[in-house]
Amino acid sequence: MLNMNRTVLQMLRDSAKKYPKTAYTNQKGDAGWIGMSYPVVLNESRFLAAGLVATGISKGDKIAILAEGRNRWITSEYAILFAGGTSIPLSIKLLPEEVLFRLNHSESKVVITSRNTFEKVASAWKKCEFTKRIIYLDDDLDAIKPQCTEFGIDPDKDITLYSSLLQNGKNIWEEMESTLEAIEEGVAEDDVVTITYTSGTTGDPKGIMLTQLNYYSNSNDAMDFFNVNEGDRLYIIPPLDHSFAHTVGIYAALVRGLSLYFVDARGGGMQTLKNIPINLVEANPHFLITVPAITSNFMNKIKDAVTSKGKVITWLFNNGLTAGIRIHDNGFRKANIFVRLTNYLPYKLADILIFKKVRKIFGNNIRYCVGGGALLDIRQQTFFSALGVPVYQGYGLSEATPIISANTREIHKFGTSGMVIPNVECKIIKQGGQEAAIGEKGEIVIRGNNVMKGYYKNDEATAKTIIDGWLYTGDLGYFDEDGFLVVIGREKALLISADGEKYSPEGIEEAIQNSAELISQVMVYNDMRKYTTAIVTLDSAKVTKYVEKHHIADGEVLLKAIIQDFYQFKNSSEYRNKIPERWIPSTFQIAPELFSEQNHMINTTMKMVRHKIQEVYHDKIELMYTPEGSNAVNNLNREAIRKYLPFK
Repeated sequence: MLNMNRTVLQMLRDSAKKYPKTAYTNQKGDAGWIGMSYPVVLNESRFLAAGLVATGISKGDKIAILAEGRNRWITSEYAILFAGGTSIPLSIKLLPEEVLFRLNHSESKVVITSRNTFEKVASAWKKCEFTKRIIYLDDDLDAIKPQCTEFGIDPDKDITLYSSLLQNGKNIWEEMESTLEAIEEGVAEDDVVTITYTSGTTGDPKGIMLTQLNYYSNSNDAMDFFNVNEGDRLYIIPPLDHSFAHTVGIYAALVRGLSLYFVDARGGGMQTLKNIPINLVEANPHFLITVPAITSNFMNKIKDAVTSKGKVITWLFNNGLTAGIRIHDNGFRKANIFVRLTNYLPYKLADILIFKKVRKIFGNNIRYCVGGGALLDIRQQTFFSALGVPVYQGYGLSEATPIISANTREIHKFGTSGMVIPNVECKIIKQGGQEAAIGEKGEIVIRGNNVMKGYYKNDEATAKTIIDGWLYTGDLGYFDEDGFLVVIGREKALLISADGEKYSPEGIEEAIQNSAELISQVMVYNDMRKYTTAIVTLDSAKVTKYVEKHHIADGEVLLKAIIQDFYQFKNSSEYRNKIPERWIPSTFQIAPELFSEQNHMINTTMKMVRHKIQEVYHDKIELMYTPEGSNAVNNLNREAIRKYLPFK
């Protein structure tokens, strides 16, 4: 008798019985889409688990997965769990040294990888302390032999093909079945399913331990909250290491028997991006998981396509869009009867002539999209709502498995993160520790079965984050008068790009400050934007001395010298090639004074108060995302350095 605890393994067994003919996972192959039904995923995962146990994998062993979303990603994770192990999902965007840290810190015995990600594993292989075997998801071993030769990997000794592991599991199944059943019987609700690493720079990311109960509860609560039909098709754009895609894509799908479709990643990164719109039409989903960067790209391409049709079509489109935005108002509060009547005709005309055709890029069944990873700009929310393909924003973090709140078709409000999902308690705590009233800002704090077990090997960080069962998110927000959660900023020092990727800024700031002569302080910024920027302060004494030494009287010359100084870390052996290009600030603005305790931009422990700096220099930050401010040589920076010049 297998255990009936609240586990994802039991969820998979239940869904295999309830949805025997539904294709659980689907990926693109040479001959078209390849589907695996719920029972097939269950059986293949158990055969793989048998193969893993036969190689020596036992209770609590860690196995990392570094690959793009695909059928075999999901069967691999289930196999790890059926074998009694713990999965370590790794971001496909990690640098090799970041992969190495996570493999070593998690003590992963095995890493599962694909052709697209193999080189990242291979380049770290010789420094792996615990990882002794690679499971290769693809069948073209010859394609990676050059990297094996380059990095000293023996394909015969170090690599096992997924297909070989699966076949061996089938061959030994009769003798292994009772062992596998005993392992599954021993799985407890508190057992760790995944250790998902937060983003870090200098070897300091934290491993978030999420349990069977965490995934079980968050998946069921989310499906209770969303009006998702059984058998709906779901198109997943983010990779499966993305915590939102991981929970909804793998586990919440079990609750409603969803059919998952992954972006075709054959051919690597650029080809994957090209495949997104193609696969979207082919998958013909009822809803999709996306990130703001992708929906922003959709929005811009739609606008460009409309503009190319001429002035009349553009006029009809813009008029209809404006009318639709007015009719929908803020989503929760609909426009009054007068506004609806006066805007009905232009909206209906645009819908019939243009919007209906535009929606075809999402297929014939699309009902809505769900944005994950980063906050969705309100302009995107109103645009897609008027178009008839709403994109609903939610809020969550990996430590909460990750879903905390969400907007839905039935209840939504633009500019908010929606309502808190069932069985999750959420409150706002002010700086003094009191609970905030409606409309008052404070730290978002939550409690529920979705709260992580803790940080792996980091009791100190766990104790600071989970207090009396409450998870202190480090995010600032408030509840509005209608009960919607509004997230306004992040106390945590995390950069968040438009596609939801996260990165710690401290290492970048340290690199700039330690390498530059003229720059005193740096606050790096990226809050769901296309590129990273920075607010900097100057060392007045050193700048003055530099001006005198080099006889500088031209502001342009001084500004270019400061820019060169800002990027000096790129020439340092200590920092060169250590920071991913996407996180290096593209531009910066010069603040008029140092960050200090007096202006409340430095706290008592001498750390930057980021949300205060962002609040004070909001206009400078916004300028950096305009054509004028996208280059550090701009009028505001010219004005900021005038005081250092001999002729002011």
